[in-house]
Amino acid sequence: MEAVRRFGRLSSILQPKACKNGFLDHTSGKNSLAASMPLIEQELEGIRDAGTWKSERIITSRQGPTIRVRGQQKTILNFCANNYLGLSSHPAVVEAGKKAFEIRGAGMSSVRFICGTQDLHKHLEEKIAKFHGREDAILYASCFDANAGLFEVMLGEDDAIFSDEMNHASIIDGIRLCKAKRHRYKHTDMTDLANQLEASENARMKMIATDGVFSMDGNVSPLREICSLAEKHKALVFVDECHATGFFGPTGRGTEEHLGISGKVHLINSTLGKALGGAAGGYTTGPAKMVELLRQRSRPYLFSNALPPSVVACASQALDIIMDNPDLPQTVLANTKHFRGRMNEAGFTVSGDPEHPICPVMLGDAKLANMFADEMLERGIYVIGFSYPVVPKGKARIRVQLSACHSIEEVDQAVDAFIEIGRKMKVIQ
Repeated sequence: MEAVRRFGRLSSILQPKACKNGFLDHTSGKNSLAASMPLIEQELEGIRDAGTWKSERIITSRQGPTIRVRGQQKTILNFCANNYLGLSSHPAVVEAGKKAFEIRGAGMSSVRFICGTQDLHKHLEEKIAKFHGREDAILYASCFDANAGLFEVMLGEDDAIFSDEMNHASIIDGIRLCKAKRHRYKHTDMTDLANQLEASENARMKMIATDGVFSMDGNVSPLREICSLAEKHKALVFVDECHATGFFGPTGRGTEEHLGISGKVHLINSTLGKALGGAAGGYTTGPAKMVELLRQRSRPYLFSNALPPSVVACASQALDIIMDNPDLPQTVLANTKHFRGRMNEAGFTVSGDPEHPICPVMLGDAKLANMFADEMLERGIYVIGFSYPVVPKGKARIRVQLSACHSIEEVDQAVDAFIEIGRKMKVIQ
């Protein structure tokens, strides 16, 4: 965050100055840019020195359990995608996208309320609401946009919002946009949440916001307890289900279903960009009147182009596959338990919920995590080291994600590589 603050102070330097005749003074602009470069280079060098530099590997194939990576001669097993059900390149999903592209065009060139709504959009919203057992749903360009567009509309200055301190950045940014009194409770600490709710009894409206599954750690929110507190204190419950929708719970209905409290949450935001086809898009689903208020007031919805028809068709087909194949979440679960069992037996520390396919292999040191991931790639396994500022300092890890499209043999191949490199780097005995 300090780097961000320092970079923010550079913004005035980077702005070219205007001349009296209204044209930009390019000479002044170049001088200002030249003066700022050493500061920017210093920030970049600091990232490199800390071992937290994030390189982007180039994939030259479809997303799937196996991929091609530039610079690698062999096919690579992919164990870090959000492609939990293997639907990103499913033939039926791809074909649905092709057909919509040909018939409905490349894009809408408009926002929804002008001329950006096709029947495809309405059908997908209806399908999402039915899948979650809610009254209505509203589509966004991403779940980041859905989170950015919700709190400002729902909450005013007389209201209060209570947010888990480890919530996703998009929830945090969305909350910053609203005028409600903001309260942050300790991660999954229900005593702290209860105390803060009691201290805010005079708020007109109260809302508790949490991830269903926290993506960096793979741990599940204590949603049952949150809903009980919400009922006691007459608060709304909002849950981000990006890392649960479609694959977590017996039939993939998410954290509610996993914990046996389906229907208790008031508002659910989630994504089409992970298990539901992996293309793009997000949504809010909940009571019809709340969704209608979002259609009337939510800025990311009102001022962003509608999702392209091909993306909508892909997500719709993916939902059909999920609802027609209730065994898919069980396949994810079986792969997850197999991976976690073997890794724990080998001596690795794997955090997160034992039934969730996000499996963070804890290494601690940022440089070690990046070196470990590079070694894994050389052995044909694609994983990524996560370090500060994505995760706290000293808690670097390799986040492994299991998918229904991985075979047990592929899971074993990944574990065998972990064990070999873990011994070489003295992470395990």
